[in-house]
Amino acid sequence: MSRPSALTTHVLDTAAGRPAQGVAVELWRMEPAPECVARAVTNGDGRTDAPLLAPDNFRPGRYELRFAIGVYFGLPQPRFLEVVALPVGLAEGQGHYHVPLLCSPWSFSTYRGS
Repeated sequence: MSRPSALTTHVLDTAAGRPAQGVAVELWRMEPAPECVARAVTNGDGRTDAPLLAPDNFRPGRYELRFAIGVYFGLPQPRFLEVVALPVGLAEGQGHYHVPLLCSPWSFSTYRGS
């Protein structure tokens, strides 16, 4: 049975051990030509207030999530990490895609959550 697809995210500040509030997030559709399809800022829980792709506007394809963590951490220039870009492939009927970003000023990791 095919499940409606959607995309959400959240950001965790692993250096401080808390959700990362105020991180600017962009979602880019990479095909046929790169196009920004959503912008949001994380709330007090480190999440965006709405899905970046809701089921009603979901299109399968190649995307890139861009997180402005350099500004969030406020480190002097040049920053080791400025924008973390995560390329993701999204397929129809695969249900909810949740992509958390765990980050510090010096590192990041991610996974497909639920």
